[in-house]
Order: sequence, then structure tokens, then C-alpha cells
Amino acid sequence: MSIIFVFIDGVGLAPAGPDNPLASADTPALHALLGGPLALEAASGLRAGTAGLSPLPARALLFKPIDATLGLPGLPQSGTGHVALLAGVNAPALHGRHQPHFPPVALRPLLADQSIFRRTVARGRRATFANPFGPGYWQALAARRIRKSASVIAAEGAGLRFRDGDDLRAGRAVSWDVTNAAMREREPGSGIPLVSPGQAGANLAGLARDHELVFYESFLPDLAGHGRLAAGDLPPVAGGSPVERQIRAVMALLDGLIGGVLAALRPADSLLITSDHGNVESVAAPAHTRNPVPLLVAGPAAAAFAGVEDIAGVAGAIMAAL
Repeated sequence: MSIIFVFIDGVGLAPAGPDNPLASADTPALHALLGGPLALEAASGLRAGTAGLSPLPARALLFKPIDATLGLPGLPQSGTGHVALLAGVNAPALHGRHQPHFPPVALRPLLADQSIFRRTVARGRRATFANPFGPGYWQALAARRIRKSASVIAAEGAGLRFRDGDDLRAGRAVSWDVTNAAMREREPGSGIPLVSPGQAGANLAGLARDHELVFYESFLPDLAGHGRLAAGDLPPVAGGSPVERQIRAVMALLDGLIGGVLAALRPADSLLITSDHGNVESVAAPAHTRNPVPLLVAGPAAAAFAGVEDIAGVAGAIMAAL
């Protein structure tokens, strides 16, 4: 049994309506699972199988809203939210506030020591970080132009191997932007192929053959919600403001990846999807939101997550399921 953990940054749950681009995004895989869009109305807890609207096999399914505020005022942020998800601790409470972007310095040793990667390896199981990193990333770290993300800190703490361009070319990694376009642009002449979202999802599911925990992250939704993606980076989408079009375009890409995972998922494996804070579910909100985030689990591990009420509970449920 394996768990494929797909973390998508900046996706909250809100009622379907004109303010919620997720209600009108082209997301057939999610519609097939949920019987509707990724919205609060579809959140019905644990049920026996998919909605039966797709040729995909029926699976146990959990879909519920979970809290991302963790009892603190203000808007949830990625720096502390990522630590909460990966280490299973109330990171904002430990830090005294929500912190954006990167993990607080004081919490980095805890993240390295208590992450789901470290705990999986300590139990004699195999974990992997599916995202690849090119040489430019490591050069930027060495030059201190960027800082390490929570996932990189956690993977280093567990001694995981970081995937690279060779893995991406061989279909053994999945780029954060799904199709590999960003790495192709940064590394011209690298031979990195463009892939369809469905193929990216199949490649991700394939990693579960050799690992009990497969982790993949995409920051596309949060970047779209902040209007930080160029129009040329995304498939064209008609209607709405530029930000709405970005949101619906990236959700269609991620839905294709999700559909690819589900089509290739073995019966004993489970797909887990969640986020760190809300953003793209409300175009009226100027930044992040305090909305709950989705917890979606398809597969036999779904029941292990039924008691999770906030993002700090996800890590413990993963370990219980494994």
C-alpha cells in the first residue's frame, strides 16, 4: 500500500458561486470524484466510492473541509502552513503567528527531524519527493538568492535523494508546473520533454511502485491567485478577469494530473490531496483567506483521515495509514 500526497498551494473551499473560480473551472476528474466542482457543497465526509460519473474504478472516498487557521488570528500563510502539514505540529502557535513564504528559522530543526519523510524512513518504509530540481536551483541556494522550502528541508532531514533532469526525462519525476514547461525554459537544450497533465499524473502514480509515500507539490494555484503567472505560461481560457482565467487554467492542468494519477493508481494505493491555506476560491479576497481547505482522499486509506480536522492532523493520519 502506498499514499500519493499531492499538495496544491493556495486552494480553499467555499460555496460554488460567481466569486469562486473553482466552480466554473474545467475539472472533469474532480467532478467525477465529487459529483460536482471542488466546492463546499460537495464535501460530504467519507463514502463508499466515487460518484460513478467516470470510467475510473470506484474507490473509498473522503472529502471534507479542514481548518488552516490553527486557532490563530490573521490569514494563514505558507511558511508555517507547510511545516504544519509536513511535520504534524501547530506551527503558527509554536511561532506565535502565521509566517509567509518560508519556514521560521526556529522550526526548521523540528521540521527536519519530525517530517513525514523522516518518520516513514525511520519505520523502514520508502519515501520520495517527486519534484525535480535543476542545477540552477542549487546554484541559487548556494548564492543565497533563494531560501530552502519546507519540503526541501524535510527531504534533507530524511536523507532523501533529490530528483533531477535525468529523472524528468525518464518519466521518474513530475515538475511543479505539471507539463515541464518551466524547466525547459530555464534549461534550454536540456532535452526535457513537454508532457500532458495526464501523463504527468501517470508518472506520479508510477513512483508508488517503489515507495510507500510519494510527495508532490505544486504552487500554481497560489501564484495564479496572486496574479503572478504570465498569460503565455498557461493554456488559453476565455471569460472573466485575468486572475480568474489564470486560476481556471491552472486548476484544469492540475485536474488533468489528478485524472492521470487516478487512472494509473493501483487498487491498494491512495491519492491524498490537500492545501495549506485558501486563496483561489475567492476572487473578491485581496490575498489569502481564512476558509477551510480541502482534504480529499481516494483509496483504501480514506478511513484513516476521517478524524482529521485541521492541517496539523494530516501528517499523523498519513503515518497511521501507512
